[in-house]
Formats: sequence, structure tokens, C-alpha cells
Amino acid sequence: MERLRVPVCAACGERLEAQERLSEERLCGSCRTEQPPFERALAYGGYSDGLRELILLLKYHGVRPAANVLGRMLAEAILELSENFGETPPITVPVPLHRSKLRQRGFNQSELIARAAVKNFRMRGSERLSLETGLLERARETQSQTGLSADQRRANVRGAFRVTERAAVAGKDILLIDDVFTTGTTVRECARVLRRAGASRVFVATVARALKPEVTFAQLEDAEQERPLAMAAHA
Repeated sequence: MERLRVPVCAACGERLEAQERLSEERLCGSCRTEQPPFERALAYGGYSDGLRELILLLKYHGVRPAANVLGRMLAEAILELSENFGETPPITVPVPLHRSKLRQRGFNQSELIARAAVKNFRMRGSERLSLETGLLERARETQSQTGLSADQRRANVRGAFRVTERAAVAGKDILLIDDVFTTGTTVRECARVLRRAGASRVFVATVARALKPEVTFAQLEDAEQERPLAMAAHA
């Protein structure tokens, strides 16, 4: 399971299209249109193949030793992300589960991965990241995001999170941890809530990132060939 090697957006970590790679800021179209509420999101690898299987083993089959492997991977991503940190290491906060989901599953996979990552990460030789599991909570239960449209996803998580201790967050940098960055709706909502509570900056680190398919020249050529056929059929 290798690190993500494709050119990605400097803000959200999405795969850059060919023309976007040529721009000086190296931002995807979405982040140029609307700046995300976090400084930067970075993932260890793509959400596919062995990495996806390992995450699913932990998340849905309770294979907890997988968290240690995933945590070591996440520590590598955090090391790269730490180039953007300030003099004081950020407070590490895992994306929380609602208490009903926590009772059902028995653990929060993001918290287990975050704990393993913090153990495997050292900043500037001796400084360690501090993990705070109670600063952010999921105040209401949300339905699965699978199959929802972008608007439905945003509505689903709106108001779902809250900061429990604003004073502990105010003026601090936060490192938000999750297992997978899919559309980013959840981490964006968490980052917004943290920023409203006074957090200075929010960084996002995930083990995996769901990337949009890469557009190849072959795909572009196929599209160009299909366009006249479609126009002829319409006529």
C-alpha cells in the first residue's frame, strides 16, 4: 500500500486535472471557487484496493490491530502536513461518532487510528502531538452519507457537531483526523464548527482519499468521437 503519488490540490487533496496542474497555486476548481474551512487536507493513499480493505476490516469487522497499521500510515501523512504547522503542535482531534453508533460498533475507528498515529509521530525530535477526544462531539445522529447528493450530504451533517470546550480551542491550531476523506462534507462541517469556536487553523489528515477518476487523452478522444454521433442521433 503505497503513498498517494498523483498531483493533488494544495488545499483539499483532490486529484488535479491537467490544466489545474499548470496553475501556480495548484488548486482544484472547487477550492478556487470557494476556499475550504481548513488550511490543508492530506491523505496517505487512495481509497482503493488493499488500503480500502484494511479500513473496512477495522471499521465493519472489528479487526482492531488494523488500526496500528493504519496509524503508522497516517503518521507519514501528518509528517508531510507538519511542514505547515506553527511552532506549537496542533491539538489532535478525531472526528467523533454519535454515542448510539459508538455503542453499536464498540469503538471509534478514527480515534483508534489517531491514537496509533500520535504514538508513531514525533515533531521536531521530542515534541509529541496531544490527542483530545472530548473537544468535538457529534451532537445528533446522522444517516449514512452513501447515496446522498451533495446538497443532501451538507444538510445531513449541518448542526451535527459541537465543540464542548470553546476555551480549549480558542486561538489553537487543530489537526482533525478521520479514516477516509470521501466528499469532504463531514470534515468541512467539523472544521467550520471548530473555526466558529475560535480555532486559529484546522488541518485535516486521513488515511485514505477517494479521488475523482483521472481524465486521460483516450477518454477525451472518445468523448470527441461520440459528440458528432450524439448530435446526429438527436437530429
